[in-house]
Amino acid sequence: MEVRYSIRAPRDRVFRAWTDPEELKQWWGPGEFTTPVAQIDLRPGGSYLLVMQPGHGDALRVVGTYRQIEPPSRLVYTWRWDTPWSDGSESIVTVDFIGRGQETEVVVLHEGLGPEGEDPYRQGWEGGLQKLAASIGKGVTHG
Repeated sequence: MEVRYSIRAPRDRVFRAWTDPEELKQWWGPGEFTTPVAQIDLRPGGSYLLVMQPGHGDALRVVGTYRQIEPPSRLVYTWRWDTPWSDGSESIVTVDFIGRGQETEVVVLHEGLGPEGEDPYRQGWEGGLQKLAASIGKGVTHG
């Protein structure tokens, strides 16, 4: 599943918003989700933990390991739900930050999704990217 989104901000700024825990807390997650916890060990082999709180209900925890870090152009990391309902399977997220002058096209490729399919992930990524654009620039979705 691939999501593309252009943000009116330089790519080093967008990359920083994606990799700095305090900035990530400001936008991560779709819609009414907040992110009270963002822990990042930004190095190959380093781990991350994101705790997403929906408007109502239990928090969702996502954990993973960074596989590739190329500031400010690319991140590759594993994604695993750390929740009671998870089967423990991992998927892979590749995020490319493509500079286009004062704009950055963010391309999220999320591979190896489970039986829940692409739709919840697509909605989540699109919603989160809209919040990212609102926090640091303006944005437009591209498929």
